[in-house]
Amino acid sequence: MFKVFSCNLVKLFFNKDVLDLLSALIWFSAISFIFFGFNCFYSKFIISEFQRYGLPKYRILTGWLQLIGAFGLITGFYLSYELILLAALGLFLLMLSGFIVRLKIKDNFIKSSPSFFFAMLNLIIALKVLTTYII
Repeated sequence: MFKVFSCNLVKLFFNKDVLDLLSALIWFSAISFIFFGFNCFYSKFIISEFQRYGLPKYRILTGWLQLIGAFGLITGFYLSYELILLAALGLFLLMLSGFIVRLKIKDNFIKSSPSFFFAMLNLIIALKVLTTYII
C-alpha cells in the first residue's frame, strides 16, 4: 500500500516513474526561486541589499521574474519541455546579471557565489532539457 502511494506521489510531482537527477535539479531551482521571489517583496535584508547594489527600483521586478521562472519550471513538467527551457534560460540570465552586479560593486566571490551557482544550475538545466528532449 505505501509503495503504491509513494510511487503515485512521485508520478504526480515529477511526471516520471522515478525521480531522476534533472527532475531533482528543476524542483530544487523552482522551490529556491519561489522562496527568493517572495523574499524580494518582504525581506528587510533583500530590500537593503538592492539599495546597496544601487538598484532599489528593480527589486519588485526581480521578485516577479524569479516567481515566473520558478512556476515556468514547475508547469513545464506538465505542459512542455520548451517551457522548462525558457524558464531555465530566463533564470540563468537573471542570475548571471546578479553575479555581474555583485562583481561590479566589488563583492568578493564568496558573496557572489550564490548568484553564480544558480546561474550555472539553470544553464545546466536548460542545456540538458535542450539536448535530451528538444533537439
